[in-house]
Amino acid sequence: MGSGKTLVGALAADRSHARFFDLDLMVEDKVGMPIADIFAIHSEATFRAYEKEMLPVALQPDTVVALGGGVVIDDDNWRLISGMATTVYLEVPFAALWERVNHLPGRPLIANRTPAEVEELFELRRPRYEEAEHRVDGTRPLGDVADEVLKLWSG
Repeated sequence: MGSGKTLVGALAADRSHARFFDLDLMVEDKVGMPIADIFAIHSEATFRAYEKEMLPVALQPDTVVALGGGVVIDDDNWRLISGMATTVYLEVPFAALWERVNHLPGRPLIANRTPAEVEELFELRRPRYEEAEHRVDGTRPLGDVADEVLKLWSG
């Protein structure tokens, strides 16, 4: 949720000449509609089921993958991710995340929620994020963050 996963992942992949997948975009392509519509027409549970289905497709060797913040909460997903990939948590304080995303359309988990409610969701998820092998300060310029991620991934 606004940590820069997609941009940092794409930069790291480009700089390493690796493939790049964004799990959210993979789900949108499979279903043929934006995530916000999947939530509105179907449900969050439906979206999570598609995430779970597409996750093994995304987790390929020599591939950088940007994962949505909710996919790692499922224990089976987390076992798969942590068993197959180098995991990196782009650490950004909630206030900065909120500043980045509160005005953006198409974010169903923040639509019609107060900042306090969104922060509560973030805090519920954070312990799992902190289980990642590596933490990177996501408040720095995106290029610097991507360089650090690339070093961790290559190392």
